Amino acid sequence: MSERIAEVYSLLIPLADARLLVPRACVAEVVGYQNPAPMDGAPPWYLGLVNWNARSVPLVSFECACGLPVPPAGGRSRVVVFHALSGRVEAGYFGIVSQGFPQLVRVSNDVVRPDHSRSFPERSPVLCQVRMLNETPLVPDLERLELMIAEETSVMPERDAG
Repeated sequence: MSERIAEVYSLLIPLADARLLVPRACVAEVVGYQNPAPMDGAPPWYLGLVNWNARSVPLVSFECACGLPVPPAGGRSRVVVFHALSGRVEAGYFGIVSQGFPQLVRVSNDVVRPDHSRSFPERSPVLCQVRMLNETPLVPDLERLELMIAEETSVMPERDAG
């Protein structure tokens, strides 16, 4: 009996000092960086709102959500727009700042292995780290990140839509 190898098309998203590995299906679009409209009283990782497809979409710094400083946006920075699958994020989408254009990769059991060299705090938006060829990307906890966004959005004062 032949063994079938399951592959998942995924994106490696460059951060300041790491890369995220996410299934391609989670990403709606990658767009050029735009300065977000700041949100009063938001934590530093919640950068504000950006316009995408006639929606105001929350934009976050993944690095800062993990307790690191917000890296400065540069000429290669992008906004990776994710589908908000939990239903908690009102816009239905949210963005993460990328420090470059994501790379499409095919992921299978042949190329990815668990990497237990690091542990992450329980409330961190990181599920785990994996070893993939010569690198160790992080697998984000997108559901946790959506919950963090939803909690911050729910406590923010109402803003004029006009």
